[in-house]
Amino acid sequence: MPYDLGPLALLWLAVACLVAGFVRGYSGFGFSALLIAASSLVTNPLNFVAVVVILETMMSLQAAKGAGPDVDWKRIGWLLGGAALGLPLGLWILTGVSEDTARAVVSGYVLVMCAVLLAGWRLQAEVRGPGNGLAGLVSGLANAPGMGGLPLAAFFAAQPMPAAVFRATLIAYFPLLDLYSAPLYWYAGLVGWDTLWAALLALPITLVANWLGGRHFFGTDPQDFRRFAIVLLAGLAVLGLGKALI
Repeated sequence: MPYDLGPLALLWLAVACLVAGFVRGYSGFGFSALLIAASSLVTNPLNFVAVVVILETMMSLQAAKGAGPDVDWKRIGWLLGGAALGLPLGLWILTGVSEDTARAVVSGYVLVMCAVLLAGWRLQAEVRGPGNGLAGLVSGLANAPGMGGLPLAAFFAAQPMPAAVFRATLIAYFPLLDLYSAPLYWYAGLVGWDTLWAALLALPITLVANWLGGRHFFGTDPQDFRRFAIVLLAGLAVLGLGKALI
């Protein structure tokens, strides 16, 4: 079994993949953060960084059809420029600490981002140019534990940006970020045979759950469902932080 996980831990992570994939398909938000937060309860969360990157890439490809015309490529250029600086720094910091410290850092970061997302802050106008580079820097730092999407989700949601551009730009940005991230993860020792084995086991569950979530079987508005996902994510982060402290 990958990472020497026992049957109960594997069952927990399978359920986490199912829930996280469904949440992402339904609301377009939170897969990596949910799975990393859930994994921190049964293993070192850094073990699953490269795994979620592989799964996120496959889900982005699954959702990419028809998104091309709405992609804001200039914004992506600024984001990637910032992320190119932020990711190596984040990996250098995170891989130099103990497992419990990494778990505490990941859980604390998730709690802060949940608070930001729930606050629902708004900007009067879209941020153009270098401001996106700064957002990319933060996204790169946050992508060290595989959760570069949370700050961008908050940053984009705060702007009066068309929903189609929001979605298409994120769909295009993350596979490019992942291509840059992959060799850095390997160099940092976060990629191995266990990574590929875990991703292979999780991929069918994740893709099916993402598809089911996209069908919107519940009558809940996606915005309301997103708030539920944030609360669920915050709960997992609290448990992870408690485990790190204990």
